[in-house]
Amino acid sequence: MNNEVVDPHLTTKIVTSYVRHHMVGADHVSELITSVHRTLGQLGQRVQPEEVRTSAISVRQSVRHEYVVCLDCGYRGKMLQRHVASQHGLNRDEYLQRWGLRSDHPLTAPAYSERRSIMAKELGLGRKPSVEVNEAATPAGAAASVIADGKSEATPARRRGSRSKPADVVNEPAIAQPPARRGRPRSRAASPPEK
Repeated sequence: MNNEVVDPHLTTKIVTSYVRHHMVGADHVSELITSVHRTLGQLGQRVQPEEVRTSAISVRQSVRHEYVVCLDCGYRGKMLQRHVASQHGLNRDEYLQRWGLRSDHPLTAPAYSERRSIMAKELGLGRKPSVEVNEAATPAGAAASVIADGKSEATPARRRGSRSKPADVVNEPAIAQPPARRGRPRSRAASPPEK
């Protein structure tokens, strides 16, 4: 069939029948009508086979220890994700699907991943801080360490949103002291100088 010959009543019947039996949002109805009309127009035409893609390098040789190779163009780099997005307009999943690769196929060179992993471990990233129990964690031990070192080793960790008091602080009534005044008092400034 040709797009000019497609009967609009046939499109209407098909869409109406589909909408009766399926939940379709109001914003998707126009897409459904267009899709049905286009499909009816393509009936009877020859289906053109998809272009057979040939990779720039074999899949087995695309991952080396120091670099990875783009199967589309042969680009060598440590990471392919940005290259594939900027040069070929594909995200990771589309690239893997285009070439029939598994989801765990690396787009980063193994040596680069190892170096980054070692660097992150040295910086302590990805680990929760370990809590060591020692005598400085107790109130008596904290006071002893303040006297010995001049500063406390056991400082309580502050947490966002936490309003509870630290465990090593003794609940004593705080004595409110007025803030220290700076400069001359007002009473002297207003009175005349003495002779």
